Amino acid sequence: MRISRVLLTAAALTLVTATPAPAFAAGAVPEKAPLFNGSVYAVATSGSVVYVGGSFTSVAWGGQTYPRARLAAFDTSSRQLLPWAPGADRTVRALAVSDTSVYAGGDFTSISGLPRDNLARLDAGTGVVGAFAHRVTGTPYALATGNGRLYAGGSFSAVDGAKRGNLAAFSLSLDTLDSGWKPRADDAVHAVVVAGATVYAGGAFHKVGGVNGTVRLAALSATSGAASKRFLPKPPAQVNAIATDAAGVYAATGGQGGRAIAYRTDGKQRWQRVFDGDASSIATVGGTVYVGGHFDRACRTEKNGAHGTCSDGSISRVKLAAISGRGALTGWAPQANGVIGVRALTAGNGLLVAGGDFTSIAGQNRKRLAYFRP
Repeated sequence: MRISRVLLTAAALTLVTATPAPAFAAGAVPEKAPLFNGSVYAVATSGSVVYVGGSFTSVAWGGQTYPRARLAAFDTSSRQLLPWAPGADRTVRALAVSDTSVYAGGDFTSISGLPRDNLARLDAGTGVVGAFAHRVTGTPYALATGNGRLYAGGSFSAVDGAKRGNLAAFSLSLDTLDSGWKPRADDAVHAVVVAGATVYAGGAFHKVGGVNGTVRLAALSATSGAASKRFLPKPPAQVNAIATDAAGVYAATGGQGGRAIAYRTDGKQRWQRVFDGDASSIATVGGTVYVGGHFDRACRTEKNGAHGTCSDGSISRVKLAAISGRGALTGWAPQANGVIGVRALTAGNGLLVAGGDFTSIAGQNRKRLAYFRP
C-alpha cells in the first residue's frame, strides 16, 4: 500500500531526531586525500584502491604535483598516489571495476596514445590499455559490471555500427558487444546499477524496451534486457544516480529541487527526502543512504517551491547528507563547498568516497576528492 502524504510528512518532521548507529557510519571529517586540479566525475573502488576519472590534468600529493591526464588511482591503506596513470585525451565520465580490469567511459578518443572511442578497458594494476575496443556513436555516462557483462548507459545511438538506444552490454570474457542485450531507452541514461539478475537504469527517458510506465527509472533483465512491467516507480524528475541494497532501490533526482527517493523492489515508494538543489549522486552502506549534489539545505517536508526553495523550513546540509533506512535525516553534515558540489559517490570496503567540484569539506582542504572512514 502506498504511504500517505500525512505519514511521510510526519516522518520528515522527525528528521532531526538521533537515529541508531548503523554498522557503517561515515566519520564527520574526511581523511586526507590527493588534490585534483579539475573536476572529478567518477570514482570506483577495489579493495583499498580508489580509481578516479574526470577532467583533471594533475594531482598534488605529499608536497609534489604529478601529471595525471583524467585518470588516477590512490591507495587509501598505504596513502600513496599510485603510478597508475593511463592518460585520456578528454573527460572520463564513468568507471567500473571487475577483477583485474578498470573500465572507463566518457568523451575521449584515445588513452595512452591508443585510439579508444569513448570506452576502454585498463589493467587495474598497471594501467595498460586492453584490447577491448568499440566504436560508440555518442557518450557513455554510466558503467556497471555483473553477470559476466559490462553494462553501459549514456547518450548514444550505436555501437560498432549496431543500433543501440542509450543502453548496451558487452561480454567481459570475449570483449564483444552482446548482440542479444539491446533494450532501447528513448532519451539519455545517466545511471546503471547491477543487483543480481537485474540491471536498474535511470535517466531522462520516458520509455524503455517499449514498456509503458518505465519513466526515468526501469528494471531490466541482466541477461535478456527485457524491461520489467512490475517495477514502475515513475520518479518525478530526471534520475542522476542509483544505489541498491537488500531493502530496495534508491534514486537521486533533479527537478524543482533534488530528491532522494527510496523504492521497494516492486516499485512502490518507501520514503523521499527533498533538497533545495539537485541530488546528483547516491550510495548506501550499513543501512544508511548517503546523498551528494549541489543542494545547500534539506527540506523539513516534501514541499518546495520556485527554484527548489523549501516551503516548510529547512536544515543546513551543504552538498552532502545522510538518511536513515526509514527516511530520517541523520546528523551527518560535513559541509562541502562549491556550486556544483558533489558529482559522484561510492561506498564499500569500509570507505565512502566523494568526487566533484568542491575544494573544501568540513573545513579541510579537499580538492575534488574526499573519502570517509567509520
